[in-house]
Amino acid sequence: MGDHDIDRTALDEVVAFTSDLIRIDTTNRGSGDCFERPAAEYAAERLADAGLDVHLLERTRGRTNVVARIAGTDPSADALLVHGHLDVVPAEPADWSVHPFSGEVRDGVVWGRGAVDMKNMDAMVLSVVRAWARTGVRPRRDIVIAYTADEEASAIDGADFLVEEHAHLFEGCTEGVSESGAYTFHAGPGMEIYPIAAGERGTGWLKLTGYGTAGHGSKVNPANAVSRLAAAVARIGEHEWPVRLTPTVRACLRELAALHDLDTPDPDDPAFDVDALLNKLGHSARLVEATVRNSANPTMLTGGYKVNVIPGSATAHVDGRFLPGSEEEFAATMDRLTGEYVDWEFHHRSPAVEAPVDSPTYRQLARSVRKFAPEGRVVPYCMSGGTDAKQFARLGITGYGFSPLKLPEGFDYEALFHGVDERVPVEALHFGVRVLDHCLRRA
Repeated sequence: MGDHDIDRTALDEVVAFTSDLIRIDTTNRGSGDCFERPAAEYAAERLADAGLDVHLLERTRGRTNVVARIAGTDPSADALLVHGHLDVVPAEPADWSVHPFSGEVRDGVVWGRGAVDMKNMDAMVLSVVRAWARTGVRPRRDIVIAYTADEEASAIDGADFLVEEHAHLFEGCTEGVSESGAYTFHAGPGMEIYPIAAGERGTGWLKLTGYGTAGHGSKVNPANAVSRLAAAVARIGEHEWPVRLTPTVRACLRELAALHDLDTPDPDDPAFDVDALLNKLGHSARLVEATVRNSANPTMLTGGYKVNVIPGSATAHVDGRFLPGSEEEFAATMDRLTGEYVDWEFHHRSPAVEAPVDSPTYRQLARSVRKFAPEGRVVPYCMSGGTDAKQFARLGITGYGFSPLKLPEGFDYEALFHGVDERVPVEALHFGVRVLDHCLRRA
């Protein structure tokens, strides 16, 4: 294969693999009933066909993970982890234009749950690895391929399990690439951005419990648990979080300002107003606006069992996210906002992570995107949510979000994450295969 070329078989396979994986229903409702094994076996068979020694690993029956290693040409180089998850969020067929698990290919587009999150990337990696096997290509450094279960919930049956019980399979890995980066973000007419994720906010899913005195609903009760909890939830929902700019977010703001011909921002200037800058960035602000602060959104409320009974306790859940270096501040703020009569605890917690934007690997990722999309502008950004990179960070693996897709104008990629009518253009998959082939050989 030449510098720009990957064989036609790989381009055909990526479409077929994406469609096939979508048809395998791996819905994860967070209740433990997900069954990733058929998708894991599908991926494992195709990796084995490429000559790899494949491990199928389970913490819980049917919650299967796949790990394999490709030997690089430079044994002294650190290894690179390439990982993707096999589970998907639920989809209600009645809401969709096509059945979400049909994997239908229509008018040059592959439809179905997982088309962008993230069975497309799973398929692209399979396609590249098999192309290398057919043509004798070897990457510069060892590459560890991991397909995980349970990313859409707690990761306890997936990446968390692999890190805790099978860390030896990732020996030598210092960096990793996975979802949510290097896709076309259309910032305006003729303005294409390719954001590469170099950080993720931490996840703090909280359970709040309000306490009071149980009693009859007709009586005066100043120690009403529901009222106390509701007041705490309101304080959390209305709280204005202070600006906290990480190195990745600062780099993103600089790149976006340059793209829009604005003065280089100086976040250390006391007069700097990040919200004013975001207003000037127009549509581009969507890439960064959720990551200039911590956040906490109340999402669930439960209290009582009968309308005329004041319960002794009530519960709520909050989706909290915190930036690198801000977890202690986040916890202290929750202590203050919940108050005297409401306790809180982490229902699920994973750390914030950050990756350097001046590393050789980041530069190679950017070069590979620019080779196939020279009209685009590559910028680093921080994800507002999280991925399995948080789990692998415990092994000292620095993670980048890099799942390349070239998307047409008007294609709202971000809205399709966990959304209705999730789909991916065939040409976007072909672009992704070419970019991944180019960068994974050299990274």
